[in-house]
Amino acid sequence: MSIQKILSISGKPGLYALKLQTRTGFVAESLVDGKKITVGLRSNVSLLSEISIYTYDGEVRLSEVFTAIAKKEDNGPAISHKESNDKLTDYFREVLPDFDEDRVYASDIKKILNWYNMLQPKGLVSKDEPAEGEGEEAPAAEAEVKSEE
Repeated sequence: MSIQKILSISGKPGLYALKLQTRTGFVAESLVDGKKITVGLRSNVSLLSEISIYTYDGEVRLSEVFTAIAKKEDNGPAISHKESNDKLTDYFREVLPDFDEDRVYASDIKKILNWYNMLQPKGLVSKDEPAEGEGEEAPAAEAEVKSEE
């Protein structure tokens, strides 16, 4: 599994893996405790593979940021998201030197590092570049989720 089917659900802590589509929404499994939940179509859901980070030159996919963190940490865990805002900003500047500091807030950096530290022990992020075929699954998954809205 890659981050192609990993979801962030507004109002729910942690990250979830998309398991299957239903008529009224979909079923997701928590990466934290493994519990399955049903999510309605009215819920605010984000696929991690569709999230980008603002830079001064444009946008960088979240998967590329995760790869940069993994390279910096040699596939190990990143610093805690509970560090001070200055320390987090300095760390993120090492990972993504040209991130737009006016549009990427400390809360965004905390979320990214927290997500990375959830995904890393499960082997979902690594310093190796994603394989060519990995990205082909995301548009279909997103189309399935949004098609019944």
